[in-house]
Amino acid sequence: MNILVDSSIWVAYFRSGSNSKQLELYIDQNLICTNDLILAELVPFLKIKKQFRVIKLLFEITKIPLDINWQNVIDYQTKCLQNGINKIGIPDLIILDNAIQNDLALFTLDKHFTLINTYVDFEMLK
Repeated sequence: MNILVDSSIWVAYFRSGSNSKQLELYIDQNLICTNDLILAELVPFLKIKKQFRVIKLLFEITKIPLDINWQNVIDYQTKCLQNGINKIGIPDLIILDNAIQNDLALFTLDKHFTLINTYVDFEMLK
């Protein structure tokens, strides 16, 4: 099982060390991966903070290519809206699509994914 680590996990890890034991275990087991969207969410802030070593390490993580299936994104958003789940951003739906397409577990703290998981079947780690 490979694990797509959402930006919410990284932000909590960098700020306070939250989930550090779990994340470090996944790192040690060489299970984690990322994608360009997650990196685009993280790297600009790290550049401003001059965290170039951290940026270098993030770019060494296995990167899963984004092959966005827009029909899936539309279907996920439709399911959410039909079930009263509003304000799910397209980036979250692209991350979800990437995880599902590549049979990845999604490691996240984002409450949006918990809501989505009620209506869309995917493996989510908290």
